[in-house]
Amino acid sequence: MPLLRFDVIKGRDEAGLRKLLDTAHEAMVEAFGVPVRDRYQIVHQHEPYELVIEDTGLGFTRSRDVVLISIVSKTRTVEQKQKLYALLAQRLEAECGLSPQDLMISITENGEADWSFGLGEAQFLTGKL
Repeated sequence: MPLLRFDVIKGRDEAGLRKLLDTAHEAMVEAFGVPVRDRYQIVHQHEPYELVIEDTGLGFTRSRDVVLISIVSKTRTVEQKQKLYALLAQRLEAECGLSPQDLMISITENGEADWSFGLGEAQFLTGKL
């Protein structure tokens, strides 16, 4: 936990997707202080016409490389979120060649009762996590 969903346009190769996921996870570990094996990532690949990511009037130029990262997480500080945004933009550009204009991130917060990692239990509530 956190759970990351990556929405991308079809056409990336397996190595490129793996590098994207690995780089994002490294940024998550640093910014949110999660354990290295606390990794939950899902990739959704779309036809170009199925993914419309505009710029909200900010003047960004988006390309076919656009990546939307949706994160579900327990509450994080403003500082942690800002650090994550910056790390993701910097590292995905350096490691994956992703323009920061092609990166959009959204975080949805939830509580400890909203997670079950298996066995029909809420491990944050039972004290196992």
